[in-house]
Amino acid sequence: MTNHIVLFEPLIPANTGNIARTCAATNSPLHLIEPLGFSTDDKHLKRAGLDYWDAVDITYHKDLPSFLEYLNGRKLFLISKFSHKVYSEENLALTEEKEQFFLFGKETTGLPEEFMRENEEKCLRIPMNDTHVRSLNLSNTVAMVVYEALRQQNFPGLEATHHYEHDKLD
Repeated sequence: MTNHIVLFEPLIPANTGNIARTCAATNSPLHLIEPLGFSTDDKHLKRAGLDYWDAVDITYHKDLPSFLEYLNGRKLFLISKFSHKVYSEENLALTEEKEQFFLFGKETTGLPEEFMRENEEKCLRIPMNDTHVRSLNLSNTVAMVVYEALRQQNFPGLEATHHYEHDKLD
């Protein structure tokens, strides 16, 4: 079972770095749809990802149509505040499908409106107070969604319990 994280034209290197770290921790491949709002050599990007970059499977796509071609009909969810479906109410357990993709929009404008309207049945939202907050932080949103999917899948391939170093010696 694989949960892919897809960022549409990300702008803030620290967000992408934090998301890369989450991908490393959850064995989730990361897809970046260009253009990016930063250089992949950016020091803020590298600092936010710490030393986990070699543990992240990253694929670059030149634009949204290229990503959709790559997707080739595999299961896709669009994460948007404009959806009527709550992410935690969706079945993300991956039964017949072996992988699914979670597409997150650009920090400033989200996903293209026309694209979302054409794919409304694939949209999921995280409940929030839209009156006071325009949007949630992208890296926080990715973490919430991927961990909900992993929770529903019983955290495959992840350590669900912690062992202190001295416990390993006994």
